[in-house]
This record gives sequence, C-alpha cells and structure tokens, in this order.
Amino acid sequence: MQDKSQDNGRDGEEGLDRHWHLARTTAEMDVAELEYALMRAFEAFGRWQAECLATVIDLTASGPENAMLHIIRMNDRPKTLKDIARLSNREDIPNMQYSLRKLIGAGLVERTGSGRSGVTYTVTQAGRDVTDRYADIRASLLVKAVQSVPNLAHRLEQATETLDLMTGIYEQVARTAATHRRLPK
Repeated sequence: MQDKSQDNGRDGEEGLDRHWHLARTTAEMDVAELEYALMRAFEAFGRWQAECLATVIDLTASGPENAMLHIIRMNDRPKTLKDIARLSNREDIPNMQYSLRKLIGAGLVERTGSGRSGVTYTVTQAGRDVTDRYADIRASLLVKAVQSVPNLAHRLEQATETLDLMTGIYEQVARTAATHRRLPK
C-alpha cells in the first residue's frame, strides 16, 4: 500500500505517475529516479567510451576495459591489480584479469614484475598514443559539449559530490545487507 502522506503531490508533476514497486513514497521515488538515471547514464557513458576509443584504435573494448586503460595510465605510475580494483571500485578480479590480458594482447598495456605482490601494469608507448588521442577527441567533443551548457561546471561538481556520497551509502548498505542475509531454507 502506498503512503500518500509522504507523497506531497509529486505524482502529479507534469502529469507523470512516478509510482511503481520501488517508488511508493516521495523518498523512494527520488531514490528510484536517481538510480534509473544512473543506470541510463552508465550505459550512455559506456557507449561514449567505446565510440571514442573506436575513433583512435580498431579495438572492441567495453566501458570498464576502457576505464581500466585510463586508470593504468593515471598519473603515469605503474599500478598493481589491487590498485586498479581500488581505483575503479571493483571486486570482480577474474573479469579484471581477462580485461588486462585483452589490453596486453592489444599492445596497450604491459605487465612487469613477478609474484603476487610484485606484478604491476603500465601503458606501453602504443597505449600512451591511444590514450593521448582519446583525450584529444574527448576534449573536442565531450568537454566542448559540456562547456556549451551554461552553469554546467558547477552542476558537475555537485553531481560528483552527490555520486561520491551515494557510493559510500551504497557500500555501507551493501555490507549491512550482506551481514543480515537470510539463511537458505
């Protein structure tokens, strides 16, 4: 049953019905709409990354693989797998290892060192060239489009702060949910 007392009439905004199983109250509607926007943005961002990369190299790479390449290049310092996982907030190590093999096979990344703790990854000269050209295209298309929207720079700063805050909240509630899972019957 829907709690209309917390709805504050928002279901009538622009004639849209914002209620569904994840959005019964105003607070649930706001969170659901943020999550739905986040899902759409994630998919659009992944398509953008793939298309931007495709303009500089003939390589089919997913958004996370593209992000991994740029994270490895970040600050031009070698990264361990643990560093890459932490910087990308990922835990799917087997998928990450597959992506690293793909980037190494494409000649964009190289592995150095040995053993579990001594292995690091750096971009090759080809990887540097690809990420530099990617940055050029990103600046000429994406950054230029962002700059053409008035006051968007301030809104991006707020969005970043909000997403960082929500990341922390999601991490905390995920730990809580994992702690209190029901036992299988």
